[in-house]
Parts: sequence; structure tokens; C-alpha cells
Amino acid sequence: MQALKSKATNSLLASEKKSLFRFLTLYILMMMSIIVLISLFYYQNQEKTMFLSKRDMLSDYAYEQIKKLKILHDSFPAHNIYPRDPRFKSAIYDLEYVKIFSLIDSNDIDFNKDMYITDDNKIHFIKTLYEYYLGAKYLILEIPDDGQWKDEAWQNIFIFGGIAIILFTIIGFYIANLFLDPMRSSILLLDRFIKDTTHELNTPLSAILANIEMIDMTSITNDNKKKINRINIAAKTVSQLYQDLTYLTLEHDIHKNDENVENKSLIESRVECFDILAKSKDITFILDLEESYIYINRRKWTRVIDNLLSNAIKYNTRKGTIYITLEQNMLIVSDTGIGIETTKIPFVFDRYARFNNSEGGFGIGLSIVKKIIEEYNMQIEIKSRPKYGTIVSIKW
Repeated sequence: MQALKSKATNSLLASEKKSLFRFLTLYILMMMSIIVLISLFYYQNQEKTMFLSKRDMLSDYAYEQIKKLKILHDSFPAHNIYPRDPRFKSAIYDLEYVKIFSLIDSNDIDFNKDMYITDDNKIHFIKTLYEYYLGAKYLILEIPDDGQWKDEAWQNIFIFGGIAIILFTIIGFYIANLFLDPMRSSILLLDRFIKDTTHELNTPLSAILANIEMIDMTSITNDNKKKINRINIAAKTVSQLYQDLTYLTLEHDIHKNDENVENKSLIESRVECFDILAKSKDITFILDLEESYIYINRRKWTRVIDNLLSNAIKYNTRKGTIYITLEQNMLIVSDTGIGIETTKIPFVFDRYARFNNSEGGFGIGLSIVKKIIEEYNMQIEIKSRPKYGTIVSIKW
């Protein structure tokens, strides 16, 4: 019982990890976007703070430089040496943004801003003059940006951003587990129900099938033959479900025991077994079988074939057709059934996935197929169109 419980828990692991990964990916991307936006806002705020701290100083420098320009203007041309200051570089431009004189290396001045940082890490401060000293309308001061504010900003972004990412990831794991708990409980409950159901099905199902085989069909009326035939079809359907459930619950007891399986005879025998189910819907099998072998556990390979045939019958239309093509290293099973929507094809292998509520089953058949296919490094491909049918190809 403990082994079965462990098995049920392990069966949740793949789907649970997939759901957790999808949730955390979306969650972390959203959190990263928020953190990037906050970091950008913080960086811009630090830049504005730096500008505020420099503005008073540069305003004082500008006031002093304007006084010097006034003196030069009043004494020009007797004195014609442009005033310099070791604390900053300066330039003057006229009303038309034409340079009058400049000690600044760059001639690319942005007159749309009163203060900004250049590409070569210099701070430009633009002061509008109300008196046209020397014909100047604009005074530009330039000082180097030491970048200290920028280093501190990036340091804080990396430190606090990293802490935020770690914190949000932990919170994300906690939230994800809260969301997954109901799903985990439901799947465990369903697995437990399947195991109990499988155990209870064994005896009555074996009795039904055995008694049907022992009935002398020659001694009963045609009306009773039809009734017995319907019972046989129903029993075969339940038997297929029982085989899948048994495989799930006892999978850990199935040893490798691989052998060279002759595909043609195996497929013919499985088609014969499913013929009674196919006839109940007037479905025709068309076989194109070459000689082919595969090295695999016979019981597992039978489960693959049976599930493909069962689905081809279950989701086929009345009076439909099932085509089975066997080549040297490929098996193709196609039907003329209801088909699957393209957006749903990637999810057909998920356990308990069902896309047609009118048909029975637990939605475990293709999950078993996928598991066996992956175990033996084979490839499976499904092509389908609604109302046109489905083609399943297996390569090995």
C-alpha cells in the first residue's frame, strides 16, 4: 500500500513541476518587469537629486561669471580677455544659438534643457541672460560628472533588486504551492479512486468475459445473440480500461524483459480483438502491414497499440474507417473521426486530459502511450483536423 501511495505521489511530479514552472516563469517575468520599472524610476530620481544638489552651486558659478562678463562688456575693447575659472568651463551664445566664445570642448549644446549630462560625462548648465553682455543671450557652464551618484544608484539597484527577486521568488513558490495543493489533493484522490476501482473490477470483469466465452451461441435465439453481443462489446470496453488502470497501478512491478516483437502478427491479433468494438459502430479496418520487428517489452508495446486502436474507434464516426500502416521502423494509425483542434494537440498526452465529454474513459490512455514512447526513445507525432480525423505516427 505504501508503494502504491509513493507511486501515486511520483505520478504527480511531472505535471506538478510543469505547472509550477509555468506559474513561476510568468510570475518572475512580471516581477522582473516591475523591478525594472522601479529601478528606472529610482535611477531617474537619483539623477534629479544629483541635479538639484549641483544646481545651487552652478547657479552661484553663473552669477559670478555674469558679473565678470558685465565688467568685460563695460571695459571692452580696452580689455578683451574672456574670464576663466578653474572650477568650470564656460561658453556664451547669442539669441540665435550662435557661438560667440567657448572654452567648452563640445559644440553640441542642447538648448531645450537647462541642465543635462553629456555623452562624455560632463554636466552642462544653461543660464539665460537678461542683459546682452557682449551680445550673449545664453551662458553655458560645464563641470565634470564624477559618476559617484551613478555608481551608488547601480549598487543599490543590484543589491535591493537582487534581494527583491529572491524575496519575490520565495513568495512565488509559496503562492504556487497554495494553488497546487487543491490540484495535488484532487489528483491523489482520483488516483486512489482508480486503484480501488481497478481492484474491484478484476473479479466481476473476469467472470463476465469467461462466461461470455463459454456461451453456446448456436443454442440461443437471434434476439439473445444481439443482447449477448452488446454485453461482450461493453465487457471488451471495460477490459481495455481495466488494462490501462492495471498498467498504471502496477507499473513499478513491470520488469524490462525486452524482446524482438514481430509487429505484423501482433497488430493483426490486436485488430481481431478490437474488431467486435469496431463493428458496433460499423467501422472498417484497412491494413497495410510490412514485416517489421521492434525490441521492446511486449506487454508495454501491446498497451501502445491497444490505446491507439481504442482511441481510433472511440473518436471515429459511425461507418468510419481506420487505416493501419506498418513499415520497417514506423507505425501509422489514422482514422476518419471527429479530430482534435490544433491548439489542444500539445495537451493530449496529459494524464486525465479529455476533449470530448460524450466519450467515456479517464483520459489516461495517451498518457501511458507517451510514457512508453519516451522510455524507449521513440518519436510520436499527432496530426489532426476537426471533422477530418487524426493521424498518429510512431517512429523507432
